[in-house]
Amino acid sequence: MDKGAGTGPKNEEKREKMKRTLLKDWKSRLSYFLQNSSSPGKPKTGKKSKQQTFIKPSPEEAQLWSEAFDELLASKYGLAAFRAFLKSEYCEENIEFWLACEDFKKTKSPQKLSSKAKKIYTDFIEKEAPKEINIDFQTKTLIAQNIQEATSGCFTTAQKRVYSLMENNSYPRFLESEFYQDLCKKPQITTEPHAT
Repeated sequence: MDKGAGTGPKNEEKREKMKRTLLKDWKSRLSYFLQNSSSPGKPKTGKKSKQQTFIKPSPEEAQLWSEAFDELLASKYGLAAFRAFLKSEYCEENIEFWLACEDFKKTKSPQKLSSKAKKIYTDFIEKEAPKEINIDFQTKTLIAQNIQEATSGCFTTAQKRVYSLMENNSYPRFLESEFYQDLCKKPQITTEPHAT
């Protein structure tokens, strides 16, 4: 087999076209998530507007996301971008579970705590759940016992494991993604002469 095969101008053009297509797909997914993202279980209501608007971060703000995973999660745009990335990798259930747990921990009412615990369990934990997360059998068993008398700490172990999984696997890949790299680029200022 020729070592130089596959490196010609036609293949280079194909790769560039594929990169542009992927970038367009990323941008459309991110736009969708930015328009439709909200806290789990809480529909947005607003007197002025039904949709929350996000402003594209500056390259400096986007670069902050690489300093710590928590920086990324604290930014609404960063979170939406990360969700879009996870969706492209077919593992968005991880961030959805983590967000559901964050919402769950803020719940005060024991009745709501119990119903939310059952919903999280059926959506993410039980065998063949629609968005089943990848956690060990012992953790699943512990959660099944804990939700019988739900407390705000029912999902703490599983949430920590999913957070660690995202931080150590998905987050580094997100930082290497072309989409993230483009967010960090400073816009090129051109000084072309104007026609008179």
